[in-house]
Amino acid sequence: MKTTPPRASLPARLRARGRWAVLPAAVLAGAVIGGGYGALKTPEYAAVSYVIVVPAEKSDPAAALGFAQAYGRVATDIAVTGDAQVWAGVSADTLRRNVQAATSPDAPMISITARAEKPAKAVSMADGVARALVLNSTHVAGSTGVKVVQFSRATKPVAPVSPSAPLSALVGGCAGGLLGGLALLVRPKRAAAREARHSRQPAAASSASAASAPAAVPAPAVAAHQAESV
Repeated sequence: MKTTPPRASLPARLRARGRWAVLPAAVLAGAVIGGGYGALKTPEYAAVSYVIVVPAEKSDPAAALGFAQAYGRVATDIAVTGDAQVWAGVSADTLRRNVQAATSPDAPMISITARAEKPAKAVSMADGVARALVLNSTHVAGSTGVKVVQFSRATKPVAPVSPSAPLSALVGGCAGGLLGGLALLVRPKRAAAREARHSRQPAAASSASAASAPAAVPAPAVAAHQAESV
């Protein structure tokens, strides 16, 4: 008796609809996860302080740009070795992880960005690192020929820079849609391979049964007796 595989009994259109339902489900799941992460995550604030490198008397003005690049690379190291930890009220690891310095290729200016959970702490961290750079440049001004000057103090941020819950939900939905689309691209290949494997199994079973069946033995022919002539 020939049996039909369970998947083959379902209409092809019904299977296609069930397969495409994965995409909206993935988008919804990603949006829920992203929105929950944005709502539960602690908001983060950023404050920016600016310093500028100026040449000392009888020094080459072009050297200020090169020293600005150098100070920007070691800004956090100078802050850690200096008194920035005391002024900011945070540990050295916090300064290294949450403070970044950026330089400009056209001007000898350094921007110091600090991130913290509270606006006041972000301001104190950014100004503390800037103050450490100013003091360090003053100590070595005799050998470098330049010094760092406070250009602009950090202002208290009024809004967090971390993504909000709606934005996190949007990003999560996009990520879920991408993963769902990839799953749809991979799944038909696996389904086709599975159906081909199932279709080969009945054929192999029928071939094996035909091979194992005993060969039919022809019935012995009945000997014909001729009537004897009298």
